[in-house]
Amino acid sequence: MSANKSRPSGRACDELRKVAFKRHYTHYAEGSVLSCFGHTRVLCTASVDTTVPAFLKGKKRGWLNAEYSLLPRATSKRNTREVLLGRQSGRSQEIQRLIGRSLRACLDLNALGERTITIDCDVLQADGSTRTAAICGAYVALYDAISHLIKKKTIANNPIHGVVAAVSVGIYQGLQVVDLDYQEDSHAETDMNLVVNDAGHFIEIQGTAEGHAFQRAELDALLTLGQNSAQKIIALQRASLQL
Repeated sequence: MSANKSRPSGRACDELRKVAFKRHYTHYAEGSVLSCFGHTRVLCTASVDTTVPAFLKGKKRGWLNAEYSLLPRATSKRNTREVLLGRQSGRSQEIQRLIGRSLRACLDLNALGERTITIDCDVLQADGSTRTAAICGAYVALYDAISHLIKKKTIANNPIHGVVAAVSVGIYQGLQVVDLDYQEDSHAETDMNLVVNDAGHFIEIQGTAEGHAFQRAELDALLTLGQNSAQKIIALQRASLQL
């Protein structure tokens, strides 16, 4: 598709923002990636611990959980740190659960052994689609963390099966568009987040009609747009990891 001036960025309806995964971004974490989607920047780290939650003790099975936070000046106005409010926002809880579910879908927890991998996703700069950028970067960080364990001969086999990516799609001013930035996201008539694996299968679908209710044909078109776009992101993840 040619550039469409109806999108604020001038991107074509099926055009992603510039995407990059900057690996080994921090020194100490077993896996660390700066996930960049346009102006959105999310620092994703994967940390390995030799303990598991109480419900898994003695079961020779691992676990993965995730935490998500929006740093105070990630947006145009400074936000108060959630720790100072004494509680995490419902939005942060919902997003970190989504990240955890998405990555556990590609991880053999039995092959991981009694270990916990914690994924931390900290939004340094937000310009829309932070949760999908977090999932995409978190996968790369997870892969690096697992590679670290294999290199140290801590585990024998790679417990990761397949690749996971996420992308936002929506209807903006009547257009079906992908990878929404903040201006589009905040005015979208329909907003959806899709988590897809490299087989093209859906792991999770989140969709809301912000304006008029969307029709079945629109839903089908958005799912196809998201599937195709996720495969482009997966190709970039693989290229970053040299797979």
